[in-house]
Amino acid sequence: MWCYRGGSISAEPRINDRIRVPEVRLVGPSGEQVGIVPLAKALELAQEYDLDLVEVAANARPPVCKLMDYGKFKYESAMKAREARKNQAHTVIKEMKLRPKIDPHDYDTKKGHVVRFLKQGDKVKITIMFRGREQSRPELGYRLLQRLASDVEDLGFVESNPKQDGRNMIMVLGPHKKKTEAMAEAREAQAARKADAKANPGRSQNAADGETADSEGGTAEAETAEAPAEASAEA
Repeated sequence: MWCYRGGSISAEPRINDRIRVPEVRLVGPSGEQVGIVPLAKALELAQEYDLDLVEVAANARPPVCKLMDYGKFKYESAMKAREARKNQAHTVIKEMKLRPKIDPHDYDTKKGHVVRFLKQGDKVKITIMFRGREQSRPELGYRLLQRLASDVEDLGFVESNPKQDGRNMIMVLGPHKKKTEAMAEAREAQAARKADAKANPGRSQNAADGETADSEGGTAEAETAEAPAEASAEA
C-alpha cells in the first residue's frame, strides 16, 4: 500500500546539490547567456564565483539555472513583496445619510465628512432618507444630492446618478484622486510633519504649551460660570 510520508511541497526553487539533471542552460551572474553545460560544470562555476546555482525555469528543456547570491535574492524579493502590500489600495465605500430638510449646520458637517472621504480616495454613498409625507416629494432629495455633488465637484464626480430605492434615494460619488495617490500624499505629509517637528522642536513645544494654556483658561471660565449657579442653590 502506497503511503505519502513527505512534508509539504516547497514552492522555493532548487539550488546547488538539490538540482538533479544531467545538464542545464546556464545564465551568468550579470544575466549573460553561458549556454548549455553539464550540471557538474555549472556547480563548479558557482563555487568559483562564490555564488549559488539556482533553478529559475524548471519546466524548460534543459532547465534554466542562474548563478546568484540566493540569500540576497530572497531578501530583496521579500522586501519588494512587503512594499507591494504596503502600497496596495483597497476600494472602500463610505456612506453618509442625510434628511431632505437637513439643517444648514448639519449639512456643512456632513459635507465635511464627504470631503474628507474623497480626499482619502474613497467612494461615498450618499443616502437621502424620506419619512412620512416626505416620500411624496422626491424632488427635495434630488435637489439636495445635486447641491452636494456641486459643492464637492473639485474632489469627486457622480459615479452613480440619484435613484429611488424604497424610502431612500441613493447617489454614489467617486474620487478624482486614486487611492494609491491619496495614500502616497498622506505619507509625504506625515514625513514632512515629522521633519518639521525634528527641525523645530521649540515650535512644537510652544504649540503644546499654548494648547495647555487654552485648556486651563477654558476650565477657569467654566468654574466662573458655575459659581453663580452654586450661589443660587445655596440661597
